[in-house]
Amino acid sequence: MLFSMKTDIEIKCANTNTVHGYCPGTTLYEIYNDIRPKLKSTVIAAIVNNELKELSYEIYNPKVVEFIDISHPDGMRTYVRSLTFLLQVAVKKILPTHKLSVQHSVSKGLYCEISGFKNPAISEINKLEACMQELVRKDLAFTKTKIPTSNAIEMFRNEGYNEKSLLLETRGKFYTSVYWLDGFFDHFYGPLAYSTGCLKKFGLTTYYQGVLLMFPQSDNPDVLQGYVIQNKMLQIFQEHKDWNEILGSKSIGNINKDIQSGRSSNLIQISEALHEKKYADIADMIVERNSKIVLISGPSSSGKTTSAKRMAVQLQVAKKRPHIIELDNYFVNRESTPKDENGEYDFESLHAIDLELFNSQLKDLLEGKTVNIPHFDFLTGTRQFLTKDIIRMNENDILIVEGIHGLNPDLIRYIPNDKIFRVYASALTSVSIDENNRIPTTDNRLIRRIVRDAATRGYSAADTIKRWQSVRRGEDRNIFPYQENADIMFNSSLLYELCVLRKYVEPLLRKVSPCQQEYTEALRLLKFINYFEHIDTADENTIPPTSVLREFIGKSSFDY
Repeated sequence: MLFSMKTDIEIKCANTNTVHGYCPGTTLYEIYNDIRPKLKSTVIAAIVNNELKELSYEIYNPKVVEFIDISHPDGMRTYVRSLTFLLQVAVKKILPTHKLSVQHSVSKGLYCEISGFKNPAISEINKLEACMQELVRKDLAFTKTKIPTSNAIEMFRNEGYNEKSLLLETRGKFYTSVYWLDGFFDHFYGPLAYSTGCLKKFGLTTYYQGVLLMFPQSDNPDVLQGYVIQNKMLQIFQEHKDWNEILGSKSIGNINKDIQSGRSSNLIQISEALHEKKYADIADMIVERNSKIVLISGPSSSGKTTSAKRMAVQLQVAKKRPHIIELDNYFVNRESTPKDENGEYDFESLHAIDLELFNSQLKDLLEGKTVNIPHFDFLTGTRQFLTKDIIRMNENDILIVEGIHGLNPDLIRYIPNDKIFRVYASALTSVSIDENNRIPTTDNRLIRRIVRDAATRGYSAADTIKRWQSVRRGEDRNIFPYQENADIMFNSSLLYELCVLRKYVEPLLRKVSPCQQEYTEALRLLKFINYFEHIDTADENTIPPTSVLREFIGKSSFDY
């Protein structure tokens, strides 16, 4: 019996819009099995008063509860976290002297390495996958306990998880949550599934020097996400991973320790020097290839605009004369913009660009003709031609075009490929939380955007969070499918940046009301950013005015 009329706690189920009464201490899992709301796939977690909770969570006060599956972003994150723990346990069982390290999100999966076990044979991968499937069949519970942080540090250090123990040391919290599965333990930065039985769909395959953990599609839970070859993306991740290891800054704990030891300024200088070297290298490649058009693309808040300007500076050093053009200025007039399936203007569609005008002007410029570049007025939704935007290219001139469609092969029709150089820029976060927990690149970009939107557009954190899923869908459709077309990938993330952004984003996230739907995401980001040590104002002032980070926190020497 789940409820008693004398001790009922009122629970409103948002899925069914019904109210129910339960005894204090009833778990969300028991409530779900009583109500049985219809979901697209297996229930994985619940949002309680706009806070994400495990299904083992017990209720003692009135709540509004929404049960979620992997079609919800928080449900997918919970599923993937749980899968990584499942794989970790399988590694410990099959390869007890080795440890799993979760590296990057690539090829629509998670790339993982196994210490001392490079290039595993397919037979070994099959053993790991079979072990995972057996754990799923047993339907074992994921359990959570809270223990003194000092005990957790000792436990993880004894298991050889030095990055995890270092992070817990630098955080300075009294207690730490530890998750358990079949006698094995770990620390995670968000809820796990109720049991292994929820994790029926996954895949494991050889990839580079390790394995790729694959998970189901959010809208089709019985089908794995399609494997995509992303060799260039993996290469840039690995390059920065190697750099981080050389610098001793491969995880948050290392960075926090550097800051606490007074080495913030050195961290900033090295990070910025690496960026400067990369911009110079890219400029040298452009000159060496005798490219006349540089296309820069990347997802939201990747620092594309600053990257275009810094490449322009380096090209000037190489005795070239760059002209920067924003692809958005080639928008068709508002009334001619294509519409999406909901009847709304689709400004992210390739056909929102006047492709005929864009291509004809590029052709004219390469032929040495004078061209009046359009300027799009976003207030009136019309294209204008201003006298200040008249340009003509000579032998040493190079055109830099920045926009989301830069890598789409359908953007340019008449220009020979040998005249074009394509750059993909993104904040590819290469620092890990610890050995088994990565920092999603998406979170880095979202935090950047929240800070910039507040400063330049007057948007609240809730406003930016509300729009983010739509932005992400546009990226999935218009940017990510073409990223491997790039001649070079540039990682715009900085080792120290989240330690700086924390000061700016925390007050914005705290303004999101618990009653707002966006509170769930705001709270998750607050918990995440809290793992980073603050960089003080004196050291922040040493960030150069040309830094990519200045595009988001202000005081840049570039005009935007």
